[in-house]
Amino acid sequence: QLQLVESGGGLVQPGGSLRLSCAASGFTLGSNAIVWFRQAPGKEREGVSCISGNSKTKKFADSVVGRFSISRDNAKNTVYLQMNNLKPEDAAVYYCAAGAMDPFDGSNSYKIKTKYTYWGQGTQVTVSS
Repeated sequence: QLQLVESGGGLVQPGGSLRLSCAASGFTLGSNAIVWFRQAPGKEREGVSCISGNSKTKKFADSVVGRFSISRDNAKNTVYLQMNNLKPEDAAVYYCAAGAMDPFDGSNSYKIKTKYTYWGQGTQVTVSS
């Protein structure tokens, strides 16, 4: 069974950090681009970051530039989202996605949700004092 499983969410104070993980099972992440999305209550799901299969190309939403980083360990079949200096507006359910037919070209097209076949169940991030 093909699955993506997110973990690492939780409650953190403003200014704090969390590292989210996206682990794949049933398939090899390999050369797939992996994307992190997030969805806050009452808002659209938005693209946060994308990493290419070879890790050479990464993209971040303007709202997280300089605070979030993305990496992958293909040997562990896992992608990570390191989130630093978290703000209350970062609070959301975070999802990872994979399975786009076209390779990641470094553009904002990674934010198109319909490109992705596989989605995780999400992990909750709460930022509050």
